[in-house]
Amino acid sequence: MKTLPACFDSLEQEVFLNLWRTYDRLRALEDELFGQHDLTPQQYNTLRILRGQHPERIQTLDLASRLVSRAPDITRLLDKLEQRGLIERDRPADNRRVVRIGITAAGLALLQDLHEPLQSCHARQLGHLSRRRLKELAALLQEARQPHEEAASSWH
Repeated sequence: MKTLPACFDSLEQEVFLNLWRTYDRLRALEDELFGQHDLTPQQYNTLRILRGQHPERIQTLDLASRLVSRAPDITRLLDKLEQRGLIERDRPADNRRVVRIGITAAGLALLQDLHEPLQSCHARQLGHLSRRRLKELAALLQEARQPHEEAASSWH
């Protein structure tokens, strides 16, 4: 049996810390791009999901369940996007507790402006890997998180 370097308590820890480090390095490139547009990755992801629903609107809880990472303060995230005119919220007259969110023309335009730069960013992040290796990596990551996904997750 191969012994692990002293800095890791287990192979699982080594893999987890490698995932964390990889996320940190790849996220730095994305943060640089989004920072130029005064946007966070979660705000971008929110806009991307809303674009997929457009012209329909989506309820807040449905939106939150589709985000890549949890947003503990989804209301504040949406407030900031609404203040910038990138989304709109409404409450149906028959149920004022429900909030529906839709993307605006300005939100769609921002996503269009980000399309090419984001494609370039992803190429910088992972373009050194072959298509086959990227597919393998995607499958491994999905397999690793599968037992921890909620049943209703769209990430299965």
